[in-house]
Amino acid sequence: MAPIDRRLQLWAWFVRRPGSVADRSEADVIAMQHRRVPDNAVSKFILGAARPGARISDQAIPGPDGDIPVRIYRPVKAGPDPRPLIVYFHGGGFVFGDLRMGDWMCSSAAVAVGAVVVSADYRLAPKHPFPAAVDDCYATLQWAADNAAALGAGGPIGVMGESAGGNLAAVMCLLARDRGGPRLSHQALIYPATDLTRVPAATSTTAFLSDGEMRAYRSFYLGDADPGDPRISPLLASDHGGLPAALVQVGEHDPLRDDGVRYAEALRAAGLPVRLTEYVGMPHGFLNFPGLSRAAPQAIAEICAEQRAALVLPSAAGAAAS
Repeated sequence: MAPIDRRLQLWAWFVRRPGSVADRSEADVIAMQHRRVPDNAVSKFILGAARPGARISDQAIPGPDGDIPVRIYRPVKAGPDPRPLIVYFHGGGFVFGDLRMGDWMCSSAAVAVGAVVVSADYRLAPKHPFPAAVDDCYATLQWAADNAAALGAGGPIGVMGESAGGNLAAVMCLLARDRGGPRLSHQALIYPATDLTRVPAATSTTAFLSDGEMRAYRSFYLGDADPGDPRISPLLASDHGGLPAALVQVGEHDPLRDDGVRYAEALRAAGLPVRLTEYVGMPHGFLNFPGLSRAAPQAIAEICAEQRAALVLPSAAGAAAS
């Protein structure tokens, strides 16, 4: 096993004490959710900033329990016609995260793939436990597909998410298949949680996620729900056939590594095209800190390459190249 990325290990030590949810009450967590990350040069370096070449706009869309804020990323330059559509779900243990969290990844996909990207600001636990996040994400996916033309997209549709967002992206593929749409052509699952019936064992090298934190996130999100529900644990779905092609990225030092590996194996067993990549020396969350992570440029390049291959139609790719 390779040594963990030192810069990320130090960053995890720095943020864990004030940001840990282990042993926190629901009231404590709700208060923590109101904290806002400063918007300055340091935060933009660590978390990444929106890439030049992406036009960004915010709006609210109808949801199952009120409006859902979404952020839309469109490439400025001409690209493939029709443009692909990608719907993104942020991580944060189903408890934290907001639209800012996706700026770097979503704008990268918009610019490098030539896609329209829609990011969902779904409701968070513990105030809104399962199935609120699932319902909001599916509503966003359905809205984006129904309004693709107005958004400037008309090509194939993909989903993308990291950690809890990777769980939600995988769940969206199951729901889209079982509910008759929208038709999805690709899923990019970045260190996804896929089996919430178990709490993986953390070690001294698994930066950002301790056993206590994983148990707390799980408890806040599940409430009284059955963790074996495939909308919570997509690995436990009775059938993984008919789902879109997948890219699954995991980190060597991530306690959720096996969740991603097992899900990739389940998709392959169902006959789906799957690319599984393990990033050596990387902990959980490594793609969320591009200014500190030596693997982030390679990982985002891989995501965009897989999305281009799956979502850009051959005729559109030829037109863009000419």
